[in-house]
Amino acid sequence: MDFGFLSEYWSFFTRGAWLTLQLSFFGVLFGTILGIGFALMRISKIGILRFIASVYIEIIRGTPMLVQIFIIYYGLTNFGINFSPFMSGIIALTINSAAYMAEVFRAGINAIDKGQNEAARSLGMSHAMSLRYIVLPQAFRNMLPAIGNEFIVIIKDSSLVSTIGIAELMYNARTVASKTFIPFEPLIAAAAVYFVMTFILSRLLGLLERKLSAQ
Repeated sequence: MDFGFLSEYWSFFTRGAWLTLQLSFFGVLFGTILGIGFALMRISKIGILRFIASVYIEIIRGTPMLVQIFIIYYGLTNFGINFSPFMSGIIALTINSAAYMAEVFRAGINAIDKGQNEAARSLGMSHAMSLRYIVLPQAFRNMLPAIGNEFIVIIKDSSLVSTIGIAELMYNARTVASKTFIPFEPLIAAAAVYFVMTFILSRLLGLLERKLSAQ
């Protein structure tokens, strides 16, 4: 295999990797925030909130992300809603990530001993305060590995947004392949960059998890 093209086109891969990290970061960040909201709706005593959250989670998890990307970028134009490719990618990744994060947070919250919540209430804390100060911090610590796994999944799945013209890593790899007429090696280079990003992220998350466990 000949990777001589990297001397000329290495910047395509670095720019693509940086854009991939931006998409993934914002997708997981907003997905986590939205996921917490849907998780709280799932465990709410209000039936309509549980129903809305359940429908959202089932629909998003039951449909391909590629379809969701196309609906947001192409389909919403029928209603006069136009997003840029980058914004469409972030919205799609956020919506998809939120559905999975909601279930992660719901499981994490339910895993906390109910006695702690009852003790907080006996000290005069409201339900919202006990969630904020007692339940969610512990749940977040327990769910850190799952959150890290979701980040890694989103980094890999972000390659799907190349279908709407976002010049992330996969899009740029295909661009290099078309410019150099080398179909195989640019994909291997892109795979190596994806691996480096996910490997470093998994190690950093492992260090953070061990640090939190030691506290």
